[in-house]
Amino acid sequence: MKDYLILKLQGPMQSWGEHSFEGLRPSSFFPTRSAVLGLLGACSGIRRGDQAGQRKLAESLGLAVRIDNRKLSGKKPKTLFHQKLTDYHTIKGARKEYRGLKEHATIQTWREYLSDAEFTIVLWEKENAMPVLDKLAKDFKKPTFTPYLGRRSCPIARPLFEARVLSENEFTSFDQIEPQGGQIFSETPDKTKRCLRMRDVPIIRQPRQFSSRMIYVYGGNHVSE
Repeated sequence: MKDYLILKLQGPMQSWGEHSFEGLRPSSFFPTRSAVLGLLGACSGIRRGDQAGQRKLAESLGLAVRIDNRKLSGKKPKTLFHQKLTDYHTIKGARKEYRGLKEHATIQTWREYLSDAEFTIVLWEKENAMPVLDKLAKDFKKPTFTPYLGRRSCPIARPLFEARVLSENEFTSFDQIEPQGGQIFSETPDKTKRCLRMRDVPIIRQPRQFSSRMIYVYGGNHVSE
């Protein structure tokens, strides 16, 4: 049996940024690894300049994400999938590198958000990693910095901490948490499953730079992207 820490991410709006620059800010349809680590770091009080603290957190944890299916009550319950919304506005003082600009200027920008989204996150300590779950379990209940769901404009709708369980693996951990079912994205390899390449692993020594990882898709239904 292994120790697992379980979080719930729920809010009216969420945004889990993918690789982009200024103009278009797309959102992944589930929380990225870099975003989850940022959320954990905020709760633990790890600042942007604390590379040692960031590295400890990143190298110690494995994670899996479940997209929770919500159901309407009634004679014929229907499963609800979250939807993407696009917010349009302008930015004054864009970075010079934006599309070859030679000076800061006002640009158009499109930013994606998820609405009606709910996720369950399972965290575990990697083999031979430094212990972090005990501290994280306390930090989620009393975070140092205010946690939010991808952007400051996306507040959480409920406490992050859901449970701490002993289980055989992350999949049996999910089975203990309602709602049952849902699509799971895990770092645990399985050649029989569909895999995705995600560029969401933060390079600690190079801020705002990311490397790739493979994640594996387990079960669930189609999710609109």
